[in-house]
Amino acid sequence: MFAIVRTGGKQYRVAADQKITVDKIDGEVGDKVALDDVLMMADGDKVKDASKEVVHAEIIEQAKAKKIKVFKKKRRQGYRRTQGHRQRLTVLQITALGGKAPAKKAAASAKTAEEAPAKEEAKAAPKKAAPAKKATPKAAAADKKPAAKKAAPTKTADDAKPAAKKAPAKKAAPKKAAPKSDKK
Repeated sequence: MFAIVRTGGKQYRVAADQKITVDKIDGEVGDKVALDDVLMMADGDKVKDASKEVVHAEIIEQAKAKKIKVFKKKRRQGYRRTQGHRQRLTVLQITALGGKAPAKKAAASAKTAEEAPAKEEAKAAPKKAAPAKKATPKAAAADKKPAAKKAAPTKTADDAKPAAKKAPAKKAAPKKAAPKSDKK
């Protein structure tokens, strides 16, 4: 039995207990991963409907590929650029083909089931009233009277900033005289 799986924009033909190297997938070594983008699943000559199937895998290693050099050059221009790149990879061990929902979703639902009773207990607990603050006589007087608005100062001609002086205009260059011809 084998399946065609798409991950990282590439397609892989996988079978049970097979190791494959794919583009980086988030997770740590030992985490279970479900590859749910299954394109085709076959058992001998029989082809199954793969739209509802899932391929289960386990992360074996988070690695990096061999370093490559990217070199750009434009001849006779003095332009040269060198850059290196190392692709990040994940090595997966295929554990099972087909099956139910991935293990990550099951773990997430278990967490929400634990949180639900805690939220209900928090709602059921009586809330304590905050102690009332005593107002001081000065604060009470300030609350009753609104603050008077001050009038904005008006600008006068004396307060205005002097205008910046403009640079004098440049004189035009004198026109050259037409050359005289020596013809008689």
